[in-house]
Amino acid sequence: MTLTLMIVNVWYSVNGERLGTYMGHTGAVWCVDADWDTKHVLTGSADNSCRLWDCETGKQLALLKTNSAVRTCGFDFGGNIIMFSTDKQMGYQCFVSFFDLRDPSQIDNNEPYMKIPCNDSKITSAVWGPLGECIIAGHEGGELNQYSAKSGEVLVNVKEHSRQINDIQLSRDMTMFVTASKDNTAKLFDSTTLEHQKTFRTERPVNSAALSPNYDHVVLGGGQEAMDVTTTSTRIGKFEARFFHLAFEEEFGRVKGHFGPINSVAFHPDGKSYSSGGEDGYVRIHYFDPQYFEFEFEA
Repeated sequence: MTLTLMIVNVWYSVNGERLGTYMGHTGAVWCVDADWDTKHVLTGSADNSCRLWDCETGKQLALLKTNSAVRTCGFDFGGNIIMFSTDKQMGYQCFVSFFDLRDPSQIDNNEPYMKIPCNDSKITSAVWGPLGECIIAGHEGGELNQYSAKSGEVLVNVKEHSRQINDIQLSRDMTMFVTASKDNTAKLFDSTTLEHQKTFRTERPVNSAALSPNYDHVVLGGGQEAMDVTTTSTRIGKFEARFFHLAFEEEFGRVKGHFGPINSVAFHPDGKSYSSGGEDGYVRIHYFDPQYFEFEFEA
């Protein structure tokens, strides 16, 4: 039997050059995050581990073993605290674990300083909230929870989605975030109150959504469920990235290219390009034409 290694790669976005790899995981890698100064990289995998890496050299700095797959992970704003969530599977329930990287004993003993059980639907997406005081988690059943990073208690709970939340991404100033869901919508929320602000509707599951750092634009990626792709043409599958106006909730553009569902989208920090990763095995980097920056939406 051949064992396929799931390898995390880092690429130079300007010319597509691969700069290096992070070797170690033996299962699908579900999540990746870098700290604020890009010194460290955090990854979570279906091989029941969360790993910390030196970004420049690719050296593994820490291995945190879990009882089930690691679905989400992330650094707090200062890069000192990490959190990750594990799946509800193999008789184990879903947990969110918090480690302080400044305390080597937590890493050495594989003992988080706080572990929050999620007894109902498992966490499928999560990000740190403003000032690192909480995390915002999306669940398999469509719920959104705001967990305190100090006490672990649920601070806010809302349910605006009817199906699984696949992705959560914050705005640049962290005051808002956008969710992507299997219920064919993406939604905009207030980061502090979790108050629902806007809804962006499509005809297919939305796997990922991102907010432009300098325009009132949101990009959505998704398409037909991966298991149905082989029986569907590219045109019917709707594998385009779709652009909506943040305030008016109206779609104003689509970008084709992928021939499978788009699993992730992200804007460049300068807002001049975006990237998309798809089930077709490609990551595509798209640079906006000058007309994009001159475009004015007419409501």
